[in-house]
Amino acid sequence: MDPIFFIFAGAGALALATSLRILKEYERAVVFRLGRVRPTRGPGLIFLVPFGVERMERVSLRIIAMDIPPQDVITRDNVSVKVNAVLYFRVRLPRRAILEIEDYLFATSQLAQTTLRSVIGQAELDEVLAEREKFNQILRDIIDQGTDAWGIDVTGVEVKDVDLPNEMKRAIARQAEAERERRAKVINARGELQAASNLRDAARQLSEYPASLQLRFLQTATEIAAENNSTTLFPLPIDFGPLAGLFKGMAAPAESEASAPAEERALEGSGDRPRLPGTEPPGAVNDAAVEPETVAREPDVAG
Repeated sequence: MDPIFFIFAGAGALALATSLRILKEYERAVVFRLGRVRPTRGPGLIFLVPFGVERMERVSLRIIAMDIPPQDVITRDNVSVKVNAVLYFRVRLPRRAILEIEDYLFATSQLAQTTLRSVIGQAELDEVLAEREKFNQILRDIIDQGTDAWGIDVTGVEVKDVDLPNEMKRAIARQAEAERERRAKVINARGELQAASNLRDAARQLSEYPASLQLRFLQTATEIAAENNSTTLFPLPIDFGPLAGLFKGMAAPAESEASAPAEERALEGSGDRPRLPGTEPPGAVNDAAVEPETVAREPDVAG
């Protein structure tokens, strides 16, 4: 056979092999013919003019999850934090994504990083920690508006982590601990108030029925005995009324003894016991000294 036939046959087979493309369901092809863009093709089997006349750019329409690297941000209240997030987006118009931007993946990543630093830098630390949903929505709206001209739709932005300095973590921990202590004190005070109110009502009710105190005492003794204790302490009787008369009878003799004259107590204490010389009471000595003088003066009166 003519060798030229084999040459043309081989060239045709090679051209056919290089001009056929298979695109998946989630892929589209942006075709350029001699440098000019043609309508988007796919999915399925497509044919390109061989020998470099037509070239294509494959674009995926699936949602892409892009990790935004940690960004050093200074918040509005001058706290340095590191914030990282994840960006979810998809290509809506493959033609724009190829024609309007050189590398739409790199451009989207850079736009997300700058937007994250700008938005977090305008907020305070407490807002960033407590209102993540709010900032997620703000980031999504800003990035979606910036990538709309590229034919890209941003479906969501999620702030993953806010890394704080160790000093700030300790300060927040102290603040949380103080808040917990405050709540505990308030709860304890409310409990004491309720307990005092209940005790007041219980005391009022027990005062109307004194026998209930004895029943309560017996119940307490039963509870103590149920713990297998070898020693049981019994308090004094709660009702001291029956003992009041006894205490008054014991106090009466003591008061009568205290009210007796001092001379009677002295005589009762002395009795008939002999006294040593020099130990006489002062009254007795004076009487002895005066008596001779009185006897001596009687004759003078008679004469």
